Amino acid sequence: MQVCAKAVCGKSKRLTMSEHRGHKQHDIDFSNLPDCILDQILSFLPTKDAVKTSILSTRWKNLWVSVPNIDFDDALLCAREVDGWRRPHVTSFVNFVERVLRLCNPSKMEKFRLSCRVFRDAFQIHSWISHAIMHNVQELDLFLFSKDPSMIPRSVFHNTSLVSLKIRMDCAIQLPSHVSFPCLKALQLSCVQFLHDDFTETFLSGCPVLEKLVLFNNSFKSNITISSSSLKSLTIRDLSRFGEIDDLSGCKIKIGAENLIYFEYIGYLSNQIMFSDTSSIDISFINIPTHNERLQKVANRAIYLLKQLRYVVSLRLSNLTLQSFICR
Repeated sequence: MQVCAKAVCGKSKRLTMSEHRGHKQHDIDFSNLPDCILDQILSFLPTKDAVKTSILSTRWKNLWVSVPNIDFDDALLCAREVDGWRRPHVTSFVNFVERVLRLCNPSKMEKFRLSCRVFRDAFQIHSWISHAIMHNVQELDLFLFSKDPSMIPRSVFHNTSLVSLKIRMDCAIQLPSHVSFPCLKALQLSCVQFLHDDFTETFLSGCPVLEKLVLFNNSFKSNITISSSSLKSLTIRDLSRFGEIDDLSGCKIKIGAENLIYFEYIGYLSNQIMFSDTSSIDISFINIPTHNERLQKVANRAIYLLKQLRYVVSLRLSNLTLQSFICR
């Protein structure tokens, strides 16, 4: 089904939905939809676009303030082009976020997403995230171009409402001595620096119901241990961003998850994967890009990894992974 928007005049604002192959057109009159349905429709839009609907009519003027999802992205507020790159207008973005957070009043905040380049000091971003935490947000998605971990409030790590947490920051996250996420089921960490071997142990010890863990291109400065009896899905993307790709003198990633069902690995095996038990894993996908000068070493590590996955019911290997075995 193809959806197309038509410009309309007068009081009735309609969205025409036309099907292929000569089917009749069906008109949806948004004025007949209840506010709760309109809130759901607006929740799929970036907050910038949801706010724009306030000019449609008197009824739409304040609808956006009750939308349960808030999505701020400074890339959507581009003011000028410099050297071929579109640069966000910092002042406009800050003013927009401050205004939205001051006016919005959802009965329940389901999702808060913030993607921005850090400017001036971290206080403003710290306060925006705190606002979401105070409104018992369920999904928190942070993509921050910063090396300053202080902008993440400590309250994030003692949270009873979060179900999903995503953090992408090129820095070492400062964890408190005690972490508590009693409801967290999905965790994704990207580009984070793991400086100490107890980082994951401290983090995961406070996640008693965690089911899905995704680690994307993080920097491991020491051996880490992933230990969780509730974990069902683990994805590790370990494509080097720190140092040479032919460096195999990485760390050990020790995995102890007796109820793990799905395991996915994409990377150069710079860090060695070591399982304590793989008998519960049913499905696995392995993708190991290789380079001619290190095929032998990579193949040896790949074989070691696959031997650990001997109980897997469904194993999928990429073509590059198979190539490393052929050239061994």
